[in-house]
Amino acid sequence: MSNAETRPAEIRCAQEATTDRRPSGVEVLTPRAVPLGGPRAMTVRRTLPQRARSLIGAWCFADHYGPDDVAVTAGMDVAPHPHTGLQTVSWLFTGEIEHRDSLGTHATVRPGELNLMTGGRGICHSEVSTPQTTVLHGVQLWLALPDAHRDAPRDFQHHVPALVAHGEATVRVFLGDLCGQSSPVRVFTPLLGAEITLPAGARVSLDTYPSFEHGVLVDSGTVTAEGTPLRQAELGYLSPGRPHLTLTNDGVGPARLILLGGEPFGEEIVMWWNFVGRGHDDIVRFREEWQRESDRFGRVEGYEGPTPRLPAPTLPNARLTPRHTPAPRPADAPDD
Repeated sequence: MSNAETRPAEIRCAQEATTDRRPSGVEVLTPRAVPLGGPRAMTVRRTLPQRARSLIGAWCFADHYGPDDVAVTAGMDVAPHPHTGLQTVSWLFTGEIEHRDSLGTHATVRPGELNLMTGGRGICHSEVSTPQTTVLHGVQLWLALPDAHRDAPRDFQHHVPALVAHGEATVRVFLGDLCGQSSPVRVFTPLLGAEITLPAGARVSLDTYPSFEHGVLVDSGTVTAEGTPLRQAELGYLSPGRPHLTLTNDGVGPARLILLGGEPFGEEIVMWWNFVGRGHDDIVRFREEWQRESDRFGRVEGYEGPTPRLPAPTLPNARLTPRHTPAPRPADAPDD
């Protein structure tokens, strides 16, 4: 998915979203609404990046959208756009999206199936909800590539994870490993991505890597993470140092969440529009090459939308600086 904002914020000074550290040590990050396009645009809820926290492991971008009636919003139609220095993770709950990229991939994103695209040195792609889709609902996530792999070649991977029971919960592990399940999909830093569903009144304890920080993104219902309630579309951040993570659904209906995790990234990056680089000059170069249709990104064949490709926004009148995120606090650190 593209960051379709016409004036993308310099990440270090992103539009402000609130953060609330509860007594349990869980940071609660609230989303901001971002429209994808014109008057009938689909709106997404963005929890990463923001001023309070811009990374969870290598996870650097999280959009949550729907359930979206495409008869009202016209669904998703994102023209070819570029990416550098990252991997995109598409995960749906309902609906379908047609994906085309400059690797030559023509694939359909379906519920419960992972599509992961690597755009290291450069790639471009389009995303369009299919004519059969009536309700579109899912998440779009980005992973920053570490410096050693930031020029990785274009790649596309598809994986259908098994649905497994863990206590009262059901789990799909699409990246990393959890609950005895391991994803074969290649990533470049230690991390985790899983969908977890909890029936009403359920409580589950998950064994986690103490070296990981985690994010609990609530799709539906109300989830309590380590004693901290999280409402729909909120993202709860948990510092490293926890060998277990307890999740509870105290509501009267089922709850669903996306669990993200990873070792703290430990590198400074600059993210502007759809580019991840290491400094201002990287971003200037990527933008210029996209505008002149450089071979860095290639071409998408078969897209038939009203705009052949998304033009890059105008750069701000200042140098882009590496974004910083608060240092992870040990799970047992005292609250301020």
